[in-house]
Amino acid sequence: MYELFVEAKTENLDKVLDFVNEHIEHCPMKIQSQIGIVIDEIFANIAAYAYNPNAGSVTVRIKAEDDITIEFEDSGVPYNPLLNEDPDITLSAEEREIGGLGIFMVKNIMDSVEYRRDGSKNILTIKKQLS
Repeated sequence: MYELFVEAKTENLDKVLDFVNEHIEHCPMKIQSQIGIVIDEIFANIAAYAYNPNAGSVTVRIKAEDDITIEFEDSGVPYNPLLNEDPDITLSAEEREIGGLGIFMVKNIMDSVEYRRDGSKNILTIKKQLS
């Protein structure tokens, strides 16, 4: 498993995307694009909310073999995004409550999304099958 350690700031998103893309360049373009969208959403949320108003770091780990496994680890406030209720996408944008679409999208793009709290760390693990 490869590992990247960065400060949880939105300006580091390109570093995270470059790191992940380097390890999934053998994947079909559709999967690369989907993973790019998911990485953008997850990292942006960590950068915006995990340590607010303080600064902190994120460790991103990736393993790309028969499937792609990406893990995000931060020491921010405890937060399990999977506990949020899915938005009602049958409602118009004006009728829906703000928020919740990002993790909904992540759950629908990826084959597996898991959260755990390990001591003082939030760990979100996402997986995508290559077949």
